Amino acid sequence: MASSPQVPEPTTDQSLPAWQFFLLCGMLSATAVVVVATGQHIANVIILSLTVIAASFVGLAAYRTIGPLVTHVVATAPVVAGGRTRAALEREKTLVLRSIKELEFDYAMGKISPADFDEMGGRLRQRAVGLMQQLDHTAGYRDRIAEDVAAAVAAARPAVAVKACPSCATPFDEDARFCKQCGTSLKG
Repeated sequence: MASSPQVPEPTTDQSLPAWQFFLLCGMLSATAVVVVATGQHIANVIILSLTVIAASFVGLAAYRTIGPLVTHVVATAPVVAGGRTRAALEREKTLVLRSIKELEFDYAMGKISPADFDEMGGRLRQRAVGLMQQLDHTAGYRDRIAEDVAAAVAAARPAVAVKACPSCATPFDEDARFCKQCGTSLKG
C-alpha cells in the first residue's frame, strides 16, 4: 500500500503581510514627503504624497507578480474520487436529481408515456444512487469526523474510576445501595 506524501502542517506566521508592509512604507514615505516639502503649495504636497503611495502599490503589484515565481509553494490538489473531483461528482448528482424532477413533472403533465417514464426514471434513479454511493465511500470524511469527535469527547471527559458490583461486575452509581443487575447490597 503506497503512502501519501506528507504535507507539512501550516504554521502561524507572525510577520507582517506583504500588502501591509508596502502600505506602511508608502505611508511613511508620504509623511516624509510632507515634512520635506514644507513651504510648498498644498496641491504640490498632495500630488507628491499620492505619487509616493501609488509607487508603493506598484511595488506591491511587482512583489505579487514575481513572488510566486521565486518561492516554493506546495499546491494541494482537490480530492479525486474515481478519477473525478468531488465537486464534479456533486455537480453531476445535482443535475441528475434535477432531471428526475423534470421527468416527473413532464409525466404528470402527460407529455411522457408510462413506459418511457419507467425506463428513463429507473436509469436516472440508478445513476443518482451510484453517484451518492461514490460520494459517500470515496470521501472518507465520516471516518475522520468520527475519529475527531471521539478524540474530543475523550479529551473532554474527566477520568473517573468506575465502581462495579463485586458479585457480577455491573457498574453502579455513587448513590446506589443495591446492584441493579444481581441485587447484592453495595454498602455495608
